Amino acid sequence: MNICECDTVHCEDDTLRNVCFHTCSIDIKSTILLQILAKYDPELAHECLQWLQDMINASPVCRDEQPLDFDTSGSMNNFAAVLKDGTVLARMANVLRPGSIPRKKYEKTPRLAFKQMELIELFIDSVKAFGVPDEERFQTVDLYEEQSLYQVLICLQTLARKASTRGLKGFGPKEADACPRHFTEEQLRSGASVIGLQMGTNKGASQKGMTFGKSRMIID
Repeated sequence: MNICECDTVHCEDDTLRNVCFHTCSIDIKSTILLQILAKYDPELAHECLQWLQDMINASPVCRDEQPLDFDTSGSMNNFAAVLKDGTVLARMANVLRPGSIPRKKYEKTPRLAFKQMELIELFIDSVKAFGVPDEERFQTVDLYEEQSLYQVLICLQTLARKASTRGLKGFGPKEADACPRHFTEEQLRSGASVIGLQMGTNKGASQKGMTFGKSRMIID
């Protein structure tokens, strides 16, 4: 008798066992998806969309372009709909790094999927150059296929913090300032001779008064 992957159903038939395995796999995927969806923050999404719109409309880089006036509500459907074609993100990339994406790529909203994904990828490359670390960027499928809109939020929030450090409008917690330490050669040499407590210490150790069993008697 065989036991399926869920360890609860005894399957003697190979077909039934495969059904059980796939059912368990679907349940696991559904659980992971629900956990990702639960992290999504509509208020943060609204802040991100409002920031994008304000930054683009106020930038001299976009002075001769059509002003944006999209819905900034933070629902998942609206958030994905506004950003999915890549045009808003492409314009934002040029606000932060002028000329990073040729205007001809987004002058007209692309209708083909690969063109839209290309703009998203170009935006991701641009924010990488702007200083957003790998772990806080998203992948194209996170937005285009809506696999993790939460990760898109994280990326945009980090981008806003980076922008505020360069004198641009941002939002969210302020990014910590660097605080480098400088040591003289003498200080470095003196520190090399100090044994850290992580390595252990024998300070105060003594075997005085310690006995280990009965002493051995040697008789000639």
